Amino acid sequence: MGDIHQREGVPHIRVEGKGDKVRYLVLHELAQRLMAAYLKDAGHAEDLKGPLFRPVKNNRTKTLAKPLHPISVYQDIVKRYAKEIGLADEVPGLCVHSLRATAATNALSNNADIAKVQQWLGHSDISTTRMYDKRQFRPEDSPTLKVRY
Repeated sequence: MGDIHQREGVPHIRVEGKGDKVRYLVLHELAQRLMAAYLKDAGHAEDLKGPLFRPVKNNRTKTLAKPLHPISVYQDIVKRYAKEIGLADEVPGLCVHSLRATAATNALSNNADIAKVQQWLGHSDISTTRMYDKRQFRPEDSPTLKVRY
C-alpha cells in the first residue's frame, strides 16, 4: 500500500517493470473501492505501508506481513479465480501477456491514444504496443463483411 501516491491530487500506483523501470499509473476509482474492501476483509487495512497482496498462511515463518511473489499473484489469484468462473476453459492460453493485451486493446477500442497506452504498458518501442493491439483480429471488422452485393 506504500506504493499508492497522490500525484496532482490523483491517486497513482507505483509499478516496477522490467529492468527496474518505475512508472506511476492512475488508480481507477473502482480499483480504489475494491482495494479498500479487500483490505478491510483481509484485516490489514490499517497497515498502509504494508503490501497489498499477502500470503493467507505461512507454515515456515508464520508471518503474513510480507508481499506475495508476483508469480504467486498470477498463479494463486488470477489463475485460480479464472478457473473458478470458467474463464480458463474458455480462453486457452490465458496468461499475463493475454491480460495485458486485453487491457491495451480495450483502452485503444475506447479511444485511448496509442502513445499513452505504450507508456501505460511500459513499452520502450511502440511496435511492441501494436503487437498487443488485438483489434485487427475482430472478424466483424473484416473488409469481407463490408462488401455489398
